[in-house]
Amino acid sequence: MPISSSPADSTQEFGPREQLAIWLLLGSAFTVMLNETIMGVALPKLMEDLHISAAAGQWLTTAFLLTMSIVIPITGMLIQRLKTRTLFITAMSLFTAGTLISAAAPGFELLLVGRVVQAGGTAIMMPLLMTAVTTLVPENHRGQVMGRIAVVMSVAPALGPTVSGMILQWLDWRWLFIFVLPIAITALILGVLRMPNVGEQKIARIDVLSVCISILGFGGVVYGLSAIGERASGGETIAPAIPIGIGVVALALFIWRQLRLQKEDRALLDLRTFKVKPYALSVILFAFASIALFGSLILLPIYVQDVLGYETLQSGLALLPGGLLMGLLGPVVGRIVDKRGARFLLLPGMIVTAIALWSMGLFTDTTSIWQVVATHVLLSLGLAGVFTPLFSVALGSLPRDLAAHGSATISTVQQVAGAAGTALFVTVMTIVSASLAGSPEAVNPHSLAAGTRVAFLLGGATATLGVVFAFFITEEKQTGETSSSSHQLH
Repeated sequence: MPISSSPADSTQEFGPREQLAIWLLLGSAFTVMLNETIMGVALPKLMEDLHISAAAGQWLTTAFLLTMSIVIPITGMLIQRLKTRTLFITAMSLFTAGTLISAAAPGFELLLVGRVVQAGGTAIMMPLLMTAVTTLVPENHRGQVMGRIAVVMSVAPALGPTVSGMILQWLDWRWLFIFVLPIAITALILGVLRMPNVGEQKIARIDVLSVCISILGFGGVVYGLSAIGERASGGETIAPAIPIGIGVVALALFIWRQLRLQKEDRALLDLRTFKVKPYALSVILFAFASIALFGSLILLPIYVQDVLGYETLQSGLALLPGGLLMGLLGPVVGRIVDKRGARFLLLPGMIVTAIALWSMGLFTDTTSIWQVVATHVLLSLGLAGVFTPLFSVALGSLPRDLAAHGSATISTVQQVAGAAGTALFVTVMTIVSASLAGSPEAVNPHSLAAGTRVAFLLGGATATLGVVFAFFITEEKQTGETSSSSHQLH
């Protein structure tokens, strides 16, 4: 029997069965998101072993992000239509199959296929986790669990380059996937044996036209953003304005169609979530925080390796203290949110994030590695105080019937903002450094250091805008009412 879909309030039991479901989802989500950033440090080695160009190699990340951005909007409908256990097994089966394909790939083409299959499973996992939390976890425990989710969504991507650097220091690139494979298989077996069904399903018709438009919309924007960085790095690709233009038009059509379909409760991604003011502002701030996280994750290894001259392993280890700090602070931040509320940490966390990014704008080609580590730790401290409160405010403010759509939207924003941060930081760095050096081929550590400085300063400006939005976020707890009675934007 599935657990009732009534909202999780402070009197609801949070027993062993419910805790097992949350822990299984948390562990699986950590594994799939660790895998998301594990390829960045590996690109030079893959280019050498597979005899491919940088432009071709970047597709291993671009195709992953494209698949994520296409699948995630559909997960809101899937969560309503399928049982938790069925959806979990589907997600982990896809991820495990993709990992196996990648580990056994004889060449670039099959490796690319494996990454796409992996992304299909990854895209389902985070919305499923957040919806389960909203359904199962009583309000007085939700901050702690949101803290664990923040660990997954911030620490796992941050640890990806470190794990990758350690493996590649001594082993072949296939071990990146061999390392993940037994963990994925274990999670899949545990899910088959022990994952309970939570919530109640309802018949939800699939609007095929919305799916097609979402593929053009989210896929076009993410591909265009990735193409900016690829072209700035000297790769040959289609003019980024073309897919971005197609994506923007398709997104406008997608929004128009969802507004029509949600009147009949048939929307692929229900946009009534944005009528809830705390949720809408939290999603905007979450985009700023994701740009800061993913933009710095792509730039710091490049800076440490190509400007300061350290090896792959050392650049990965430089990011490890910050990643560990976020992991340690996750439960602590969650308890503070439960006791003092989200706003107590949200604004200070965003201010510290902005200060850290502005400080990275001081990096030069002679900066000490310890200054880099300390600044990244400061950034991690700030982001630890941002993500958990944002999850608590955003999902805690939604009525129960919009929780699945709300969590799918947050995950979509993370991928698109992450792609935007990556493209923005890399493009600015490349343009500035190439301009100072005279051409992309003549870039040297001094000009590259100048490029990273400008990119980080732009990140500081973005985070400062996030501080402004943080001022206006308030907490409004829902008690199970439907979307028709939710708080409206004024």
